[in-house]
Amino acid sequence: MTFDNNDLLQSIIDSLGRISSVKTEDLPDISLYMDQVTTFMEKNMEHSKRYSTDKVLTKTMINNYAKNKLLPPPDKKKYDKDHMIMLLFIYYFKGFLSINDIEKLMHPLSERYFHSESGLSLQDIYGYVMSASMDQVEPLQEFVRNNFQASESICEEAAREGASEKDREFLKLFSFICSLSFDVYVKRLMIEKLIDLMPDPDPKK
Repeated sequence: MTFDNNDLLQSIIDSLGRISSVKTEDLPDISLYMDQVTTFMEKNMEHSKRYSTDKVLTKTMINNYAKNKLLPPPDKKKYDKDHMIMLLFIYYFKGFLSINDIEKLMHPLSERYFHSESGLSLQDIYGYVMSASMDQVEPLQEFVRNNFQASESICEEAAREGASEKDREFLKLFSFICSLSFDVYVKRLMIEKLIDLMPDPDPKK
């Protein structure tokens, strides 16, 4: 996700509009070896990288996920659609949740829905969740507009009090970042509280 500093608000709105998820029909129909898994993730999640040199997924990451019981083991060193879905969920969560919290979230998926032969499947859950998530793009764009306008109002108030143009520009960007950060902070607190309501996958912990 990249932004144009010359028209920051519109650039952010446009970038949000380009957000897309990996659809279940886009997942390979055949099982993949680890190198193929990392290549697939790199290609399909490249838009989410901050820097071009960042890695979406590495062999070490996959091994650590399996070691920490976030990911079921591969079948003869191959990963199928359900494995890929688990990895996609882990990728979304790992940016703001601890390993223990992710383990709690992933445990029911592994135990109940991974390779489920009847009832609700892991692919069903992924489809429902991603569809609901994409429905949040437009409300998120409106949220960003409102917060950006609020930061501009702060900047105008500072101008009336004699702040320099350089200070006003810094204040506008900083206040905008702070307002977005507060939203992230509050949502993370709520997510952690909800995870705390879930049963511990290891009662001995």
